[in-house]
Amino acid sequence: MALLSIAEPGQSAAPHQHRLAVGIDLGTTNSLVAAVRDGSARALRDEEGMKLLPSVVHYLPGGDVETGFEARGAALIDPLNTIASVKRWMGRRLADLSEAHRRAYRLLDGRGMVAVETVAGARSPVEISAEILKVLRQRAEQALGGELVGAVITVPAYFDDAQRQATKDAAQLAGLNVLRLLNEPTAAAIAYGLEHASEGIYAVYDLGGGTFDISILRLTRGVFEVLAVNGDSALGGDDFDEAVYEWIVAQAHLPSESNVLPARDHRALMQQARQAKECLSSQQEAEIFARLSGGSAVALTLTRAVFEELTVSLVARTMMPVRKALRDAGTAITDIQGIVLVGGATRMPAIRRAVAEYFRREPLTDVDPDEAVALGAATQAHALAGNRTEAGDWLLLDVTPLSLGLETMGGLTERIIARNSTLPVARGQDFTTFKDGQTAMSLHVVQGERERVADCRSLARFELRGIPPMPAGGARIRVIFQVDADGLLSVSAREQSTGVEASVSVRPTFGLDDGQIGAMLGDSAAHAASDAKLRALQEQIIEARRLLESIESALAGDTQSWLDDADHARLEAAMQALRDALRAENADRIRTAAAALNELSTPFAARRMDDAVRKALAGRQLADLS
Repeated sequence: MALLSIAEPGQSAAPHQHRLAVGIDLGTTNSLVAAVRDGSARALRDEEGMKLLPSVVHYLPGGDVETGFEARGAALIDPLNTIASVKRWMGRRLADLSEAHRRAYRLLDGRGMVAVETVAGARSPVEISAEILKVLRQRAEQALGGELVGAVITVPAYFDDAQRQATKDAAQLAGLNVLRLLNEPTAAAIAYGLEHASEGIYAVYDLGGGTFDISILRLTRGVFEVLAVNGDSALGGDDFDEAVYEWIVAQAHLPSESNVLPARDHRALMQQARQAKECLSSQQEAEIFARLSGGSAVALTLTRAVFEELTVSLVARTMMPVRKALRDAGTAITDIQGIVLVGGATRMPAIRRAVAEYFRREPLTDVDPDEAVALGAATQAHALAGNRTEAGDWLLLDVTPLSLGLETMGGLTERIIARNSTLPVARGQDFTTFKDGQTAMSLHVVQGERERVADCRSLARFELRGIPPMPAGGARIRVIFQVDADGLLSVSAREQSTGVEASVSVRPTFGLDDGQIGAMLGDSAAHAASDAKLRALQEQIIEARRLLESIESALAGDTQSWLDDADHARLEAAMQALRDALRAENADRIRTAAAALNELSTPFAARRMDDAVRKALAGRQLADLS
């Protein structure tokens, strides 16, 4: 159970002695920093009075860097060196990115994740994100008048381990001490729960620039419990922009191939697409105008009705994770007491309408959707820094979004930590050796909901060596999975009799690809019946092979004293029948043949055991055994 106590009595401090800590929403489109001041969380402004910082970085010759509004202004002048929406690259390889991202920049496969070639050299998503975080840190220190003791950084609930670690690395590169990584929907729930003292079951619908999350939470006075999470880390406001861009290209009869349209024209049209989307949240029509290379221009009018027709499938995509999250939480729509909207993309009327229709009630919108995540993170940071809160002590219970486990014989997945387990969490399970004399064990850590390892995501591999040679099944290896409050995983394996141990901290070099994230839970449900049959078959195959190996090993010894020729022939025939069933991969035949062989070999095994006992006791007196 994850219990985060906000402030112990001995940790309180006078207002002027508060330890300075902030919450940061590192967003796809915009980022912001917030802190608790005078008892309430507030977004911090820059020198121009702006709260939002565009998540855009511009690299200049000579190594200078521009960030935020200044960088966004350079997008049309120097598009290849002006990087936006980098959050969608975190923990990703080049092959994982959409065509829209590939055509906008000079991308290459870097060390573990994609990198972008700029005039200042290749830059990773971690380095680019660090530039944004650096500006937010400086803003906070200037506004609060001192050095920060730490920050809570928010991440999408469906960020995997690689993406979370990349975010943490970026924060540390920016000079921030990371107090905790916090799921964005949970942060928003904190902002709403503390402000309104809400109680009951709530849904947090978070549609940002690059990711979508849905969380089902139970809020009671002093406790925030995450019941289930779901989402799509490849769906966000950027995809709505892309839909408008594609419409513009088609209407203007421009080439759609990524290598034909100049980068500057592409960026200009994408900027117009985003502005049109934002305009249509409050207006029925949006004017689109862009001057292109060569002197031509694009001038179009996009209506809200056409925009909603273009993006109807994207709106529908957000509702699939919603249904799954409710099912996982064991919650009916009628149990939901409120729906919290988070993320700038939730300003779109079609989104608000779809949410209201599905949940049969109007969503809550009285906290700025751009600020809610940062405000909740600031409240958490204030608490973790040891400051007393006006709301008193409270607890946060978060969950892990996907199951974690090990590969076992036959390529099957043995789940150790089930999805939606409360964080931090530790689970252990005992395993054993498969072959006689086995002195090492290879452990393959996987993530996912399917029965076959091939259908899950590989996280890490490591080996446990020094297992004492024993008969198959004799050794006992304790494997422990631990997931910390940030959602980061460590796995250890220990042989119980000798104490030899091996461990791994799971820091994979790339994240889930876009298709996997959207399909993992769906595949699990769709293939549940076939997976169950496959697992049963594989388990029968493993047991059958173990039985064959055991008997074959015994027959290799001296069998003359307890096995005559007729018995030997019957045993060989039964073993061949089981081998034939294994080759046919027929579950019923394997079960029947294994049962027949086991029954036939039982007297043989008993005579073998009796013979071994007689030999062990030969020539010994009764007194010697007492």
